[in-house]
Amino acid sequence: MHTKNSDSVKIGVERAPHRSLLYADGFADWEIERPWVGVVNAANAIIPGHNHLGTLVQAVRDGIYAAGGLPVEFPTIGVCDGIAMNHRGMKYSLPSRELVKDTIETMTYAHGFDALVMVTNCDKIIPGMAMSALSLNIPSIILSGGPMLPGLYKGRRADLSSIFEGVGKRIAGEMTEDDMREMEKSVCPTCGSCAGMFTANTMNCVLEALGLALPGNGAIPAVYSERVRLAKDAGRAIMNLIERNIRPRDIVTPDAINNALAVDVALGGSTNTCLHIPAIAHHAGFEITLSRVDEVSRRTPHLCSMSPAGSCFMVDLHHAGGIPALMSQLLAGGLVSGKPLTATGRTVSENLEGVRVLDAEVIRPLSNPVHAEGGLAILYGNIAPRGCVVKQSAVLPGMMKHEGPARVFDGEEAAFEAISSRKIKPGDVIVIINEGPKGGPGMREMLLPTSTLAGLGLDSSVALITDGRFSGASRGASIGHVSPEAADGGPIGLVKDGDTVRIDIAARSVELAVSDAELASRAAKNKPALKPTGSPFLERYRENVTSGADGAIFKGE
Repeated sequence: MHTKNSDSVKIGVERAPHRSLLYADGFADWEIERPWVGVVNAANAIIPGHNHLGTLVQAVRDGIYAAGGLPVEFPTIGVCDGIAMNHRGMKYSLPSRELVKDTIETMTYAHGFDALVMVTNCDKIIPGMAMSALSLNIPSIILSGGPMLPGLYKGRRADLSSIFEGVGKRIAGEMTEDDMREMEKSVCPTCGSCAGMFTANTMNCVLEALGLALPGNGAIPAVYSERVRLAKDAGRAIMNLIERNIRPRDIVTPDAINNALAVDVALGGSTNTCLHIPAIAHHAGFEITLSRVDEVSRRTPHLCSMSPAGSCFMVDLHHAGGIPALMSQLLAGGLVSGKPLTATGRTVSENLEGVRVLDAEVIRPLSNPVHAEGGLAILYGNIAPRGCVVKQSAVLPGMMKHEGPARVFDGEEAAFEAISSRKIKPGDVIVIINEGPKGGPGMREMLLPTSTLAGLGLDSSVALITDGRFSGASRGASIGHVSPEAADGGPIGLVKDGDTVRIDIAARSVELAVSDAELASRAAKNKPALKPTGSPFLERYRENVTSGADGAIFKGE
Protein backbone atom coordinates (compact mmCIF):
# COMPACT_ATOMS: atom_id res chain seq x y z
CA MET A 1 0.00 0.00 0.00
CA HIS A 2 0.98 3.63 -0.56
CA THR A 3 2.53 4.77 2.76
CA LYS A 4 4.96 7.45 1.62
CA ASN A 5 3.92 10.08 4.16
CA SER A 6 4.07 7.94 7.28
CA ASP A 7 7.28 6.24 6.09
CA SER A 8 9.00 9.59 6.55
CA VAL A 9 8.04 9.47 10.23
CA LYS A 10 8.46 5.81 11.15
CA ILE A 11 11.22 4.18 9.04
CA GLY A 12 15.00 4.31 9.49
CA VAL A 13 17.50 4.43 12.33
CA GLU A 14 17.04 8.20 12.65
CA ARG A 15 13.37 7.61 13.43
CA ALA A 16 14.06 5.55 16.56
CA PRO A 17 12.98 8.47 18.81
CA HIS A 18 9.76 8.80 16.81
CA ARG A 19 9.02 5.09 17.25
CA SER A 20 9.63 5.42 20.99
CA LEU A 21 6.87 7.99 21.17
CA LEU A 22 4.57 5.77 19.11
CA TYR A 23 5.19 2.90 21.54
CA ALA A 24 4.22 5.30 24.31
CA ASP A 25 0.89 5.70 22.50
CA GLY A 26 0.40 1.96 22.89
CA PHE A 27 0.93 1.10 19.22
CA ALA A 28 2.51 -2.28 18.38
CA ASP A 29 5.08 -2.73 15.60
CA TRP A 30 2.55 -4.39 13.33
CA GLU A 31 0.15 -1.47 13.80
CA ILE A 32 2.83 1.13 13.12
CA GLU A 33 3.63 -0.64 9.84
CA ARG A 34 0.07 -0.07 8.59
CA PRO A 35 -0.97 3.03 6.60
CA TRP A 36 -1.77 5.87 8.99
CA VAL A 37 -5.22 7.36 8.57
CA GLY A 38 -5.96 10.58 10.40
CA VAL A 39 -9.55 10.59 11.68
CA VAL A 40 -10.60 14.19 12.19
CA ASN A 41 -13.19 14.45 14.94
CA ALA A 42 -15.13 17.74 15.00
CA ALA A 43 -17.25 16.63 17.96
CA ASN A 44 -18.07 19.09 20.69
CA ALA A 45 -20.73 19.43 23.34
CA ILE A 46 -22.47 22.58 22.10
CA ILE A 47 -23.30 21.92 18.44
CA PRO A 48 -26.34 19.60 18.19
CA GLY A 49 -25.01 18.41 14.85
CA HIS A 50 -21.72 17.42 16.46
CA ASN A 51 -22.46 16.17 19.96
CA HIS A 52 -22.96 12.61 18.72
CA LEU A 53 -19.95 12.43 16.39
CA GLY A 54 -17.92 10.34 18.84
CA THR A 55 -20.06 7.31 17.96
CA LEU A 56 -19.48 7.80 14.25
CA VAL A 57 -15.75 8.41 14.71
CA GLN A 58 -15.46 5.10 16.54
CA ALA A 59 -17.31 3.39 13.67
CA VAL A 60 -14.92 4.99 11.17
CA ARG A 61 -11.96 3.78 13.24
CA ASP A 62 -13.43 0.28 13.33
CA GLY A 63 -13.78 0.27 9.54
CA ILE A 64 -10.21 1.48 9.00
CA TYR A 65 -8.79 -1.02 11.45
CA ALA A 66 -10.75 -3.93 9.97
CA ALA A 67 -9.48 -3.03 6.49
CA GLY A 68 -5.82 -2.93 7.52
CA GLY A 69 -5.15 0.68 8.43
CA LEU A 70 -4.12 2.43 11.62
CA PRO A 71 -6.73 5.04 12.60
CA VAL A 72 -5.29 8.02 14.48
CA GLU A 73 -7.95 10.35 15.84
CA PHE A 74 -7.44 14.08 16.34
CA PRO A 75 -9.83 17.03 16.90
CA THR A 76 -10.73 20.27 15.21
CA ILE A 77 -12.98 23.17 16.20
CA GLY A 78 -16.55 23.91 15.22
CA VAL A 79 -18.97 26.84 15.53
CA CYS A 80 -22.75 26.38 15.83
CA ASP A 81 -24.15 29.05 13.54
CA GLY A 82 -27.57 28.97 15.18
CA ILE A 83 -26.13 29.67 18.63
CA ALA A 84 -23.65 32.22 17.22
CA MET A 85 -26.43 34.05 15.35
CA ASN A 86 -27.32 37.73 15.91
CA HIS A 87 -24.44 38.67 18.23
CA ARG A 88 -20.67 39.07 18.18
CA GLY A 89 -20.23 35.30 17.84
CA MET A 90 -21.38 35.31 14.21
CA LYS A 91 -18.29 37.30 13.26
CA TYR A 92 -16.32 34.12 13.99
CA SER A 93 -18.35 31.66 11.94
CA LEU A 94 -16.96 32.17 8.43
CA PRO A 95 -13.40 32.81 9.72
CA SER A 96 -13.58 29.44 11.50
CA ARG A 97 -13.63 27.77 8.06
CA GLU A 98 -10.02 28.81 7.53
CA LEU A 99 -9.06 27.68 11.04
CA VAL A 100 -10.52 24.23 10.41
CA LYS A 101 -8.55 23.97 7.18
CA ASP A 102 -5.32 25.13 8.79
CA THR A 103 -5.58 22.87 11.86
CA ILE A 104 -6.06 19.79 9.67
CA GLU A 105 -3.11 20.77 7.49
CA THR A 106 -0.97 21.31 10.59
CA MET A 107 -1.82 17.93 12.12
CA THR A 108 -1.44 16.07 8.83
CA TYR A 109 1.95 17.44 7.85
CA ALA A 110 3.30 17.36 11.41
CA HIS A 111 2.54 13.66 11.81
CA GLY A 112 2.80 12.24 8.29
CA PHE A 113 -0.69 10.85 7.81
CA ASP A 114 -1.24 8.88 4.62
CA ALA A 115 -4.96 9.61 4.35
CA LEU A 116 -7.82 11.31 6.15
CA VAL A 117 -11.41 10.58 7.10
CA MET A 118 -12.97 13.81 8.34
CA VAL A 119 -16.11 13.58 10.46
CA THR A 120 -18.20 16.72 10.59
CA ASN A 121 -21.74 17.99 10.19
CA CYS A 122 -22.24 21.72 10.37
CA ASP A 123 -21.89 24.86 8.38
CA LYS A 124 -18.29 26.05 8.03
CA ILE A 125 -16.58 22.89 9.25
CA ILE A 126 -17.71 20.97 6.14
CA PRO A 127 -16.18 23.31 3.52
CA GLY A 128 -13.11 23.83 5.74
CA MET A 129 -12.52 20.09 5.61
CA ALA A 130 -13.11 19.92 1.85
CA MET A 131 -10.68 22.78 1.24
CA SER A 132 -8.13 21.02 3.42
CA ALA A 133 -8.56 17.73 1.55
CA LEU A 134 -7.90 19.43 -1.77
CA SER A 135 -5.00 21.49 -0.48
CA LEU A 136 -3.28 18.42 1.05
CA ASN A 137 -4.34 16.14 -1.82
CA ILE A 138 -3.93 12.86 0.03
CA PRO A 139 -6.68 10.20 -0.09
CA SER A 140 -9.60 11.68 1.83
CA ILE A 141 -13.27 11.05 2.62
CA ILE A 142 -15.64 13.40 4.44
CA LEU A 143 -18.42 11.93 6.56
CA SER A 144 -21.33 13.94 7.93
CA GLY A 145 -23.16 13.27 11.16
CA GLY A 146 -26.52 13.46 9.39
CA PRO A 147 -29.59 15.67 9.80
CA MET A 148 -31.82 15.81 12.86
CA LEU A 149 -35.45 14.80 12.61
CA PRO A 150 -38.08 17.56 12.46
CA GLY A 151 -39.93 18.43 15.63
CA LEU A 152 -43.66 18.55 16.21
CA TYR A 153 -45.38 21.76 17.34
CA LYS A 154 -49.15 21.78 17.84
CA GLY A 155 -49.53 18.77 15.56
CA ARG A 156 -47.38 20.17 12.71
CA ARG A 157 -43.79 19.36 11.83
CA ALA A 158 -41.35 22.19 12.50
CA ASP A 159 -37.62 22.96 12.58
CA LEU A 160 -35.21 25.69 13.66
CA SER A 161 -36.49 28.17 11.08
CA SER A 162 -39.92 27.91 12.73
CA ILE A 163 -38.68 29.30 16.02
CA PHE A 164 -36.65 32.05 14.35
CA GLU A 165 -39.82 33.12 12.53
CA GLY A 166 -41.64 32.75 15.84
CA VAL A 167 -39.70 35.79 17.07
CA GLY A 168 -41.53 37.91 14.50
CA LYS A 169 -44.87 36.34 15.41
CA ARG A 170 -44.22 37.06 19.08
CA ILE A 171 -43.41 40.70 18.26
CA ALA A 172 -46.60 40.89 16.19
CA GLY A 173 -48.62 39.51 19.07
CA GLU A 174 -49.56 36.37 17.13
CA MET A 175 -47.78 34.05 19.57
CA THR A 176 -47.94 34.02 23.36
CA GLU A 177 -44.90 33.59 25.59
CA ASP A 178 -46.16 30.13 26.57
CA ASP A 179 -46.53 29.16 22.91
CA MET A 180 -42.99 30.34 22.20
CA ARG A 181 -41.65 28.29 25.09
CA GLU A 182 -43.49 25.25 23.80
CA MET A 183 -42.13 25.79 20.31
CA GLU A 184 -38.53 26.38 21.33
CA LYS A 185 -38.53 23.09 23.25
CA SER A 186 -40.02 21.06 20.39
CA VAL A 187 -38.46 22.10 17.08
CA CYS A 188 -35.01 20.52 17.56
CA PRO A 189 -35.85 17.08 18.99
CA THR A 190 -32.70 15.06 18.18
CA CYS A 191 -29.01 15.42 17.53
CA GLY A 192 -27.95 16.21 13.97
CA SER A 193 -27.76 19.17 11.62
CA CYS A 194 -31.00 21.19 11.57
CA ALA A 195 -33.79 19.34 9.79
CA GLY A 196 -34.31 21.55 6.71
CA MET A 197 -32.25 22.34 3.63
CA PHE A 198 -30.12 24.86 5.46
CA THR A 199 -26.37 25.39 4.96
CA ALA A 200 -25.11 22.30 6.79
CA ASN A 201 -27.40 19.87 4.98
CA THR A 202 -26.89 21.64 1.68
CA MET A 203 -23.12 21.25 2.02
CA ASN A 204 -23.39 17.61 3.10
CA CYS A 205 -25.48 16.93 -0.02
CA VAL A 206 -23.07 18.96 -2.17
CA LEU A 207 -20.06 16.91 -0.97
CA GLU A 208 -21.93 13.71 -1.81
CA ALA A 209 -22.64 15.04 -5.31
CA LEU A 210 -19.03 16.21 -5.57
CA GLY A 211 -17.76 12.71 -4.80
CA LEU A 212 -15.76 13.51 -1.65
CA ALA A 213 -18.37 11.72 0.48
CA LEU A 214 -20.06 8.33 0.12
CA PRO A 215 -23.60 7.91 -1.24
CA GLY A 216 -26.03 8.54 1.61
CA ASN A 217 -23.86 11.17 3.25
CA GLY A 218 -26.32 14.01 2.72
CA ALA A 219 -29.67 12.68 3.90
CA ILE A 220 -29.42 9.65 6.23
CA PRO A 221 -30.74 10.98 9.57
CA ALA A 222 -28.31 11.32 12.45
CA VAL A 223 -30.28 8.96 14.69
CA TYR A 224 -30.57 6.12 12.17
CA SER A 225 -28.31 3.09 12.58
CA GLU A 226 -27.74 3.32 8.84
CA ARG A 227 -25.54 6.35 9.60
CA VAL A 228 -23.27 4.19 11.80
CA ARG A 229 -23.01 1.61 9.02
CA LEU A 230 -22.09 4.39 6.58
CA ALA A 231 -19.31 5.45 8.97
CA LYS A 232 -17.89 1.94 8.99
CA ASP A 233 -18.07 1.88 5.20
CA ALA A 234 -16.18 5.19 5.08
CA GLY A 235 -13.40 3.60 7.12
CA ARG A 236 -13.17 0.71 4.70
CA ALA A 237 -13.49 2.94 1.63
CA ILE A 238 -10.49 5.09 2.60
CA MET A 239 -8.29 2.01 2.52
CA ASN A 240 -9.42 1.35 -1.07
CA LEU A 241 -8.50 4.94 -2.00
CA ILE A 242 -5.05 4.47 -0.42
CA GLU A 243 -4.56 1.19 -2.30
CA ARG A 244 -5.48 2.83 -5.59
CA ASN A 245 -3.85 6.17 -4.73
CA ILE A 246 -7.07 8.06 -5.57
CA ARG A 247 -6.76 11.61 -4.32
CA PRO A 248 -9.20 14.51 -3.90
CA ARG A 249 -7.98 16.29 -7.03
CA ASP A 250 -8.72 13.11 -9.01
CA ILE A 251 -12.31 13.42 -7.78
CA VAL A 252 -13.00 17.18 -7.72
CA THR A 253 -12.86 18.13 -11.40
CA PRO A 254 -14.76 20.88 -13.24
CA ASP A 255 -17.39 18.28 -14.20
CA ALA A 256 -17.75 17.24 -10.56
CA ILE A 257 -18.18 20.87 -9.51
CA ASN A 258 -20.92 21.27 -12.13
CA ASN A 259 -22.60 18.18 -10.68
CA ALA A 260 -22.44 19.69 -7.20
CA LEU A 261 -23.94 22.97 -8.43
CA ALA A 262 -26.74 21.15 -10.26
CA VAL A 263 -27.66 19.17 -7.13
CA ASP A 264 -27.46 22.32 -5.03
CA VAL A 265 -29.89 24.31 -7.17
CA ALA A 266 -32.21 21.32 -7.73
CA LEU A 267 -32.52 21.09 -3.94
CA GLY A 268 -33.07 24.82 -3.49
CA GLY A 269 -30.00 24.88 -1.27
CA SER A 270 -28.38 27.58 0.81
CA THR A 271 -26.87 30.75 -0.69
CA ASN A 272 -23.74 29.98 1.35
CA THR A 273 -22.70 27.48 -1.29
CA CYS A 274 -21.84 30.53 -3.42
CA LEU A 275 -18.97 31.07 -0.98
CA HIS A 276 -17.99 27.49 -0.35
CA ILE A 277 -18.12 25.84 -3.79
CA PRO A 278 -15.88 28.50 -5.40
CA ALA A 279 -13.48 28.17 -2.44
CA ILE A 280 -13.39 24.38 -2.80
CA ALA A 281 -12.80 24.68 -6.56
CA HIS A 282 -9.99 27.16 -5.95
CA HIS A 283 -8.19 24.66 -3.73
CA ALA A 284 -8.70 22.03 -6.43
CA GLY A 285 -6.73 24.27 -8.79
CA PHE A 286 -9.38 25.98 -10.90
CA GLU A 287 -11.81 28.86 -10.58
CA ILE A 288 -15.62 28.88 -10.45
CA THR A 289 -17.31 32.26 -10.78
CA LEU A 290 -20.73 33.38 -9.64
CA SER A 291 -21.75 33.51 -13.29
CA ARG A 292 -21.21 29.74 -13.48
CA VAL A 293 -23.56 29.27 -10.54
CA ASP A 294 -26.21 31.27 -12.37
CA GLU A 295 -25.63 29.41 -15.63
CA VAL A 296 -26.20 26.03 -13.95
CA SER A 297 -29.24 27.33 -12.07
CA ARG A 298 -30.89 28.63 -15.25
CA ARG A 299 -30.74 25.21 -16.91
CA THR A 300 -31.47 23.02 -13.85
CA PRO A 301 -35.02 22.87 -12.49
CA HIS A 302 -35.80 23.11 -8.79
CA LEU A 303 -37.08 19.61 -7.92
CA CYS A 304 -37.28 19.39 -4.12
CA SER A 305 -39.52 21.68 -2.06
CA MET A 306 -37.52 21.68 1.15
CA SER A 307 -37.84 23.69 4.35
CA PRO A 308 -37.54 26.64 4.93
CA ALA A 309 -39.52 27.54 1.79
CA GLY A 310 -41.16 24.15 1.30
CA SER A 311 -42.85 21.44 3.34
CA CYS A 312 -40.29 18.63 3.09
CA PHE A 313 -37.51 17.84 5.55
CA MET A 314 -34.25 15.92 5.22
CA VAL A 315 -35.80 12.69 6.50
CA ASP A 316 -38.32 12.90 3.63
CA LEU A 317 -35.48 13.31 1.14
CA HIS A 318 -33.78 10.25 2.60
CA HIS A 319 -36.91 8.11 2.30
CA ALA A 320 -37.40 9.32 -1.28
CA GLY A 321 -33.98 7.91 -2.21
CA GLY A 322 -31.70 10.75 -1.13
CA ILE A 323 -29.07 12.40 -3.28
CA PRO A 324 -28.48 9.22 -5.37
CA ALA A 325 -32.13 9.28 -6.46
CA LEU A 326 -31.99 13.00 -7.27
CA MET A 327 -28.75 12.55 -9.22
CA SER A 328 -30.16 9.60 -11.17
CA GLN A 329 -32.94 11.87 -12.37
CA LEU A 330 -30.55 14.68 -13.26
CA LEU A 331 -28.26 12.19 -15.03
CA ALA A 332 -31.13 10.87 -17.13
CA GLY A 333 -31.89 14.46 -18.15
CA GLY A 334 -28.29 15.20 -19.09
CA LEU A 335 -27.96 17.74 -16.27
CA VAL A 336 -25.06 16.03 -14.49
CA SER A 337 -22.08 14.08 -15.77
CA GLY A 338 -21.65 10.39 -15.00
CA LYS A 339 -17.90 10.46 -15.64
CA PRO A 340 -16.36 11.87 -12.43
CA LEU A 341 -14.66 9.48 -10.04
CA THR A 342 -15.99 9.35 -6.47
CA ALA A 343 -14.92 8.28 -2.98
CA THR A 344 -16.32 4.79 -3.65
CA GLY A 345 -13.59 4.32 -6.25
CA ARG A 346 -16.33 4.14 -8.86
CA THR A 347 -17.74 6.76 -11.20
CA VAL A 348 -20.98 8.67 -10.68
CA SER A 349 -22.69 6.51 -13.32
CA GLU A 350 -21.52 3.31 -11.66
CA ASN A 351 -22.75 4.52 -8.25
CA LEU A 352 -26.19 5.29 -9.70
CA GLU A 353 -26.83 1.96 -11.43
CA GLY A 354 -30.27 0.68 -10.40
CA VAL A 355 -31.07 3.79 -8.32
CA ARG A 356 -34.58 5.22 -8.62
CA VAL A 357 -36.78 7.84 -7.00
CA LEU A 358 -38.99 6.36 -4.27
CA ASP A 359 -41.30 9.34 -3.73
CA ALA A 360 -42.08 11.62 -6.66
CA GLU A 361 -43.74 14.15 -4.35
CA VAL A 362 -40.43 14.80 -2.60
CA ILE A 363 -38.09 14.46 -5.60
CA ARG A 364 -40.17 15.77 -8.48
CA PRO A 365 -39.68 14.51 -12.05
CA LEU A 366 -38.03 16.88 -14.53
CA SER A 367 -41.40 17.16 -16.25
CA ASN A 368 -43.07 18.51 -13.11
CA PRO A 369 -40.57 20.67 -11.20
CA VAL A 370 -41.29 22.94 -8.26
CA HIS A 371 -39.79 25.77 -10.35
CA ALA A 372 -38.47 25.75 -13.90
CA GLU A 373 -35.17 27.24 -12.76
CA GLY A 374 -32.85 26.20 -9.93
CA GLY A 375 -32.88 27.66 -6.47
CA LEU A 376 -30.13 30.28 -6.78
CA ALA A 377 -29.92 33.45 -8.86
CA ILE A 378 -27.00 35.85 -9.28
CA LEU A 379 -28.00 39.49 -9.72
CA TYR A 380 -25.89 42.36 -11.07
CA GLY A 381 -26.31 46.11 -11.22
CA ASN A 382 -24.93 49.40 -10.04
CA ILE A 383 -25.33 48.29 -6.40
CA ALA A 384 -23.50 45.02 -7.05
CA PRO A 385 -21.12 45.27 -10.03
CA ARG A 386 -19.48 41.92 -9.13
CA GLY A 387 -22.76 40.27 -8.27
CA CYS A 388 -24.97 39.26 -5.36
CA VAL A 389 -26.94 36.15 -4.47
CA VAL A 390 -30.58 35.32 -3.74
CA LYS A 391 -32.31 32.01 -3.05
CA GLN A 392 -35.01 32.59 -5.65
CA SER A 393 -36.78 29.34 -4.78
CA ALA A 394 -37.60 30.88 -1.36
CA VAL A 395 -38.96 34.18 -2.73
CA LEU A 396 -42.71 34.70 -2.94
CA PRO A 397 -43.90 35.23 -6.55
CA GLY A 398 -44.98 38.80 -5.83
CA MET A 399 -41.48 39.73 -4.67
CA MET A 400 -39.61 38.45 -7.72
CA LYS A 401 -39.90 42.03 -8.97
CA HIS A 402 -39.91 44.84 -6.45
CA GLU A 403 -39.28 48.57 -6.27
CA GLY A 404 -39.16 50.62 -3.10
CA PRO A 405 -37.38 53.17 -0.95
CA ALA A 406 -34.09 52.23 0.67
CA ARG A 407 -33.86 52.05 4.45
CA VAL A 408 -30.11 52.03 5.15
CA PHE A 409 -28.57 50.56 8.31
CA ASP A 410 -24.95 50.31 9.40
CA GLY A 411 -24.87 46.76 10.72
CA GLU A 412 -27.35 44.02 11.58
CA GLU A 413 -28.23 45.28 15.06
CA ALA A 414 -29.55 48.63 13.81
CA ALA A 415 -31.64 46.88 11.15
CA PHE A 416 -33.10 44.38 13.61
CA GLU A 417 -34.00 47.16 16.05
CA ALA A 418 -35.95 48.92 13.29
CA ILE A 419 -37.70 45.68 12.27
CA SER A 420 -38.57 44.62 15.79
CA SER A 421 -39.88 48.10 16.72
CA ARG A 422 -42.17 48.01 13.65
CA LYS A 423 -40.42 50.92 11.88
CA ILE A 424 -40.16 49.01 8.58
CA LYS A 425 -43.16 49.49 6.28
CA PRO A 426 -44.50 47.43 3.37
CA GLY A 427 -42.63 48.29 0.19
CA ASP A 428 -39.34 49.19 1.93
CA VAL A 429 -35.97 47.85 0.81
CA ILE A 430 -33.73 47.30 3.84
CA VAL A 431 -30.06 47.88 3.00
CA ILE A 432 -27.54 46.61 5.57
CA ILE A 433 -23.93 47.69 5.02
CA ASN A 434 -20.56 46.96 6.63
CA GLU A 435 -21.32 43.28 7.18
CA GLY A 436 -19.05 41.88 4.43
CA PRO A 437 -15.99 39.65 4.89
CA LYS A 438 -13.79 42.68 5.57
CA GLY A 439 -16.31 45.18 6.94
CA GLY A 440 -17.99 42.92 9.48
CA PRO A 441 -15.51 41.44 9.67
CA GLY A 442 -16.59 37.86 9.09
CA MET A 443 -19.62 38.33 6.82
CA ARG A 444 -22.25 37.55 9.42
CA GLU A 445 -25.35 35.54 8.62
CA MET A 446 -28.51 37.51 9.32
CA LEU A 447 -31.22 34.97 9.98
CA LEU A 448 -32.95 36.92 12.75
CA PRO A 449 -33.80 39.97 10.57
CA THR A 450 -35.03 37.82 7.66
CA SER A 451 -36.99 35.39 9.81
CA THR A 452 -38.49 38.20 11.87
CA LEU A 453 -39.68 39.86 8.65
CA ALA A 454 -41.28 36.54 7.70
CA GLY A 455 -42.84 36.17 11.14
CA LEU A 456 -44.29 39.67 10.85
CA GLY A 457 -45.70 38.83 7.42
CA LEU A 458 -43.44 41.38 5.72
CA ASP A 459 -41.62 38.88 3.51
CA SER A 460 -44.40 39.49 0.97
CA SER A 461 -43.66 43.21 0.74
CA VAL A 462 -40.16 44.02 2.04
CA ALA A 463 -36.79 43.15 0.45
CA LEU A 464 -33.41 43.06 2.18
CA ILE A 465 -30.04 43.68 0.52
CA THR A 466 -26.67 43.34 2.25
CA ASP A 467 -22.96 42.83 1.75
CA GLY A 468 -23.28 40.24 4.51
CA ARG A 469 -24.91 36.87 4.05
CA PHE A 470 -27.86 34.76 5.16
CA SER A 471 -28.47 31.49 6.91
CA GLY A 472 -29.69 28.64 4.77
CA ALA A 473 -32.83 28.91 6.91
CA SER A 474 -33.63 32.37 5.50
CA ARG A 475 -36.46 32.92 3.06
CA GLY A 476 -37.91 35.90 1.26
CA ALA A 477 -36.33 38.49 -1.04
CA SER A 478 -33.07 38.33 0.91
CA ILE A 479 -30.23 39.40 -1.37
CA GLY A 480 -26.74 38.94 0.05
CA HIS A 481 -23.04 38.71 -0.79
CA VAL A 482 -23.17 42.13 -2.50
CA SER A 483 -19.74 42.68 -4.04
CA PRO A 484 -17.73 44.82 -3.78
CA GLU A 485 -18.67 45.31 -0.13
CA ALA A 486 -19.09 48.72 1.46
CA ALA A 487 -15.79 48.44 3.34
CA ASP A 488 -14.01 48.08 -0.01
CA GLY A 489 -15.69 51.17 -1.40
CA GLY A 490 -18.48 49.20 -3.06
CA PRO A 491 -21.49 51.20 -4.27
CA ILE A 492 -23.77 49.54 -1.72
CA GLY A 493 -22.06 51.91 0.72
CA LEU A 494 -23.30 54.88 -1.33
CA VAL A 495 -27.02 54.14 -0.93
CA LYS A 496 -28.95 56.78 1.03
CA ASP A 497 -32.27 56.61 2.85
CA GLY A 498 -35.10 57.19 0.41
CA ASP A 499 -33.20 56.21 -2.74
CA THR A 500 -35.32 54.00 -4.98
CA VAL A 501 -34.05 50.44 -5.37
CA ARG A 502 -35.31 48.26 -8.24
CA ILE A 503 -35.06 44.48 -8.03
CA ASP A 504 -35.88 42.11 -10.89
CA ILE A 505 -34.80 38.58 -10.01
CA ALA A 506 -35.94 37.02 -13.27
CA ALA A 507 -33.89 39.62 -15.18
CA ARG A 508 -30.98 39.12 -12.72
CA SER A 509 -30.94 42.83 -11.96
CA VAL A 510 -30.60 44.99 -8.84
CA GLU A 511 -30.30 48.73 -9.48
CA LEU A 512 -30.17 51.95 -7.53
CA ALA A 513 -32.29 54.57 -9.35
CA VAL A 514 -29.56 57.21 -9.09
CA SER A 515 -27.62 58.71 -11.99
CA ASP A 516 -24.04 57.69 -12.71
CA ALA A 517 -22.99 61.27 -12.08
CA GLU A 518 -24.61 61.32 -8.64
CA LEU A 519 -23.02 57.96 -7.74
CA ALA A 520 -19.63 59.27 -8.87
CA SER A 521 -20.11 62.37 -6.72
CA ARG A 522 -21.00 60.24 -3.69
CA ALA A 523 -18.06 57.92 -4.34
CA ALA A 524 -15.63 60.87 -4.41
CA LYS A 525 -16.74 61.85 -0.91
CA ASN A 526 -16.97 58.29 0.45
CA LYS A 527 -14.32 57.21 2.94
CA PRO A 528 -15.17 53.74 4.28
CA ALA A 529 -14.24 53.38 7.95
CA LEU A 530 -13.53 50.00 9.48
CA LYS A 531 -14.94 49.45 12.93
CA PRO A 532 -12.39 48.16 15.48
CA THR A 533 -12.99 44.54 16.42
CA GLY A 534 -11.13 44.22 19.70
CA SER A 535 -9.90 40.86 18.39
CA PRO A 536 -6.38 40.26 17.00
CA PHE A 537 -7.75 37.18 15.20
CA LEU A 538 -10.54 39.09 13.46
CA GLU A 539 -8.11 41.86 12.53
CA ARG A 540 -5.81 39.29 10.89
CA TYR A 541 -8.82 37.80 9.11
CA ARG A 542 -9.92 41.23 7.86
CA GLU A 543 -6.41 41.90 6.54
CA ASN A 544 -6.24 38.66 4.53
CA VAL A 545 -9.78 37.86 3.35
CA THR A 546 -10.91 38.44 -0.24
CA SER A 547 -14.33 39.37 -1.61
CA GLY A 548 -17.39 37.20 -1.18
CA ALA A 549 -17.48 37.02 -4.99
CA ASP A 550 -14.18 35.12 -4.76
CA GLY A 551 -15.38 32.72 -2.06
CA ALA A 552 -13.93 34.81 0.80
CA ILE A 553 -10.69 32.85 0.55
CA PHE A 554 -7.41 34.27 1.81
CA LYS A 555 -5.14 36.39 -0.36
CA GLY A 556 -2.36 34.37 -1.94
CA GLU A 557 -3.99 30.97 -1.39
